[in-house]
Amino acid sequence: MMQAAKYPAAPPHTMRILMKRDKPIGVTRLIRAFGYSFQGFRHAWREESAFRQEVVLALAVIPLGLYLGRSGIERALLVCPMLLILVVEILNSAVEAVVDRSGTERDPLAGMAKDMGSAAVMLSFGLLGTVWFLVLSDHGR
Repeated sequence: MMQAAKYPAAPPHTMRILMKRDKPIGVTRLIRAFGYSFQGFRHAWREESAFRQEVVLALAVIPLGLYLGRSGIERALLVCPMLLILVVEILNSAVEAVVDRSGTERDPLAGMAKDMGSAAVMLSFGLLGTVWFLVLSDHGR
């Protein structure tokens, strides 16, 4: 049986007041956001071997894509999927960290979340291969 809430529901206009926090604005916010982003990159580099491997791959793929692309559009098409792989890997690592933090017992939903993150990384690699094949196969025409 559910218990009644201890406090009556607050009107919607007061919720904003209750949830307001002292958050930095302007340049201070940007500096802090950059610092948090840098920490995220540092954590990904230190803790995730897959991310390190993908960065090494990016060090080869990005310059090669810039060299092989014949136009700005082709260069963007050859480079951007590699950057997407790095983004998806960081998000996958974040999902895995949250799932691992939530407990050590096996949970089907936790396993599903990890598998879906892994599938997203795999699809990103498929995108990279497909774009490179399509762009470079058109160079022979």
